[in-house]
Amino acid sequence: MAGSYEKILSKLSKLSGIEEVEIDRRVEAKRSKLSGLISREGALQVIAAELGISFDNEKLKIDELLQGMRKVHFTGKVISISPIRTFVTKSGEEGKVVNLMVADETSNIKLVLWDTNHIKLIEEGNIREDVSIEVMSGNMRQGEVHLGSFSELGLSKEEFPEVKTEKLVKVKEIKEFNVGEKVSSRAFIVQAFMPRFFNANLETGKKVTDEEIAAGTPFEKRAILNIVLDDGTENTRAVIFHENVKKLGITAYEDEGLLNKQKDSLLGKEFVFDGNFRMNSYFNNPELIVDSVGEINLDRLIEELEN
Repeated sequence: MAGSYEKILSKLSKLSGIEEVEIDRRVEAKRSKLSGLISREGALQVIAAELGISFDNEKLKIDELLQGMRKVHFTGKVISISPIRTFVTKSGEEGKVVNLMVADETSNIKLVLWDTNHIKLIEEGNIREDVSIEVMSGNMRQGEVHLGSFSELGLSKEEFPEVKTEKLVKVKEIKEFNVGEKVSSRAFIVQAFMPRFFNANLETGKKVTDEEIAAGTPFEKRAILNIVLDDGTENTRAVIFHENVKKLGITAYEDEGLLNKQKDSLLGKEFVFDGNFRMNSYFNNPELIVDSVGEINLDRLIEELEN
């Protein structure tokens, strides 16, 4: 299945009359000029702008939405709605925000509503699970579509008998990771830091409070491991939690000396890492939040190399 880049590349080629190979060459030249600090998808949008072509409010499928797009336009079916949350702004005013998951036949995406008029559609029951909606002038941020007061949201008559409810995992090299994507990559561990620990509430998985401990709430000690991955194209920080930490052989939680040896033994080992590539807001750098760690299937790897 063609990815977002390939689909937009095809659209741009048809609109501009320039061969896909030539546009792709320009994309790589642009990335090279910017020392690789821009993704292929971002460079593609720059090339489109230079050609005088804009995808603003052009209706796209969900799997065609690219990081950084503004004024995105799409339709889809609401598959879930999170509880509406309230917050207080820096000026002391109260605001609301709500997250929806919206899907079509190609993929699904999180839709974040900040405007009270849009949220009112949910509060009044007009927008609910299993209804079709249309979004216009949304902004792509970290793989999510955010709607503000200048965005449009309404019901759609379009029907979606079959939708993708699972997030598509994109097998990619690290240099092609885009913030907001769910990715899978084969990479080596080139740096590992000492794990950090916290006591987790067994029911919620969150850090247990002193009050919960005093009340006899069951908890267990869990680990968070930070590592650096490298696949030969680029490197990235990754964060691994609990069960996946144990899968890597980090088990000596109570023995610091052995724990350090287990941590050092990871260096140079290769695994398949699946997870979400997100922006760490505290350090302002992207990192892979690992969902699963897998051993390398040598038979499959040999087959792929032969093909």
